[in-house]
Amino acid sequence: METTLRGVGVSHGVAIGEVRHMGTAVLEPPAKQIAADEAEREQGRARQAVEAVAADLTARGNLAGGEAQAVLEAQALMAQDPELIADVDRRIAVGSTAERAVYDAFAAYRDLLANAGEYLAGRVADLDDVRNRIVARLLGVPMPGVPDSDEPYVLVARDLAPADTALLDPALVLGFVTEEGGPTSHSAILARALGVPAVVALPGAGELAEGTVVAVDGSSGEVFVNPSAEKKALLAAAAAERRAVLAGSTGPGATSDGHRVPLLANIGGPADVAAAVEAGAEGVGLFRTEFLFLDDDKKAPSQEKQVEAYRQVLEAFPEGRVVVRVLDAGADKPLGFLTPADEPNPALGVRGLRTLLDHPEVLRTQLTALAKAAEGLPVHLEVMAPMVADRADAKAFADACRAAGLRAKFGAMVEIPSAALRARSVLQEVEFLSLGTNDLAQYTFAADRQVGAVSRLQDPWQPALLDLVAMAAGAAGAEGKSCGVCGEAASDPLLACVLTGLGVTSLSMGAASLPYVRATLAKYTLAQCERAAAAARAADSAEEARQAAQAVLSGE
Repeated sequence: METTLRGVGVSHGVAIGEVRHMGTAVLEPPAKQIAADEAEREQGRARQAVEAVAADLTARGNLAGGEAQAVLEAQALMAQDPELIADVDRRIAVGSTAERAVYDAFAAYRDLLANAGEYLAGRVADLDDVRNRIVARLLGVPMPGVPDSDEPYVLVARDLAPADTALLDPALVLGFVTEEGGPTSHSAILARALGVPAVVALPGAGELAEGTVVAVDGSSGEVFVNPSAEKKALLAAAAAERRAVLAGSTGPGATSDGHRVPLLANIGGPADVAAAVEAGAEGVGLFRTEFLFLDDDKKAPSQEKQVEAYRQVLEAFPEGRVVVRVLDAGADKPLGFLTPADEPNPALGVRGLRTLLDHPEVLRTQLTALAKAAEGLPVHLEVMAPMVADRADAKAFADACRAAGLRAKFGAMVEIPSAALRARSVLQEVEFLSLGTNDLAQYTFAADRQVGAVSRLQDPWQPALLDLVAMAAGAAGAEGKSCGVCGEAASDPLLACVLTGLGVTSLSMGAASLPYVRATLAKYTLAQCERAAAAARAADSAEEARQAAQAVLSGE
């Protein structure tokens, strides 16, 4: 009998196939005691397992590239954390086996993270994955992870660790469904990069029986269990029609009446450039530079290394616009040489621009490297700061750019509600704004983007969030300056129309979403987008806002 489940659609497309569940987590090792003369050998086993897992995670990152590489390298650093390793050694010294010591040390660290505020609590899933991999290696059992299968399938899991998501084979994994996660979780972002249909935050996903046929609609968030032949045919026809539309979607982003909306790509490094170019990106709207800094937790990369990486990206978009975000460290992206380790709530502490202003030499080196990388290139370079709270922050960043001799536009990310509320003031110091809707949503609603239980509040259709977007875009329009969106909200084709109607001047997203957004924008006039935006803002919930916009654009 066909039933319909509803979660949060985070990656477009339709997948129909049998359910396969993620491999089970490692069982808790027995708490047996070892003799004192075995301690040194067990400590050696533990260290070898840690290094092997860290090397595996790094290798997976190198294979995946881009966004996935940054996430996996952060996990590798987590595995090698000196305090964790020291705790493992202490536990072995008093009689624990290597596997039990690892399990208990990670459990203690897990509790610290879980109680350190919602932002760090969101890293618990990543930590659990690292623990499971080390313990599995010590026990000599298969790694938890993606199941082996010769036939394509729909992957179902409580949540997906980045190490698993990064190397999913789209030829075998038709789509995936998770019980936890949110629209801006690591898994969601990586799914969009892979172009794999995905639904997250689906209650009861783990109860789907192995081998059950499901149809996953990554746009609507619906999962049809035991779909009828008629439902399969309807979904297949809709998917085919969508592919045909996408194939004919080329050229610059614009509404049907010619209002230009440049469509840009979010990238994590040079490895993401090819996909962006192939998808027809008109430039880069968000170049995350963190990937360079995750290689070494002890020091920043050299100026020469930065110049080389930045130039690779800038050269790929001659005459195009490339917006670079300077290092965004802190909270879920801690760096040993930069970020404080003892903050009670790092998400509300020294992160982003605040970190860089506390370490001006790191900011100066990065800005100088960007200036050198752009020399002689016909590219429109723009540089922006993360986590700008007010005009004073914007001025400090603009002053630093000028002092470094950077010939570029200086901008500010709007991720804190205060920056949206006082956008016109911020724009007295910088030349453009870029809305990071992921963080703007979590700070507006006090809802961690990694916690599935509060995914309702992370929904970018929330009217309060649309109000802040409208406020920032309106301020930019009044100042004759630009205001783009580089958060994941831009990857939703329907919402892209609403953002355009709110006055946003460019949209930046993962490369896989570009054709969907381009094709959808081209169907409507600017006036229709403006009416849809007004209808969405007049609603009282995210779902009502989505329905209201859809009704306007479909002519209902």
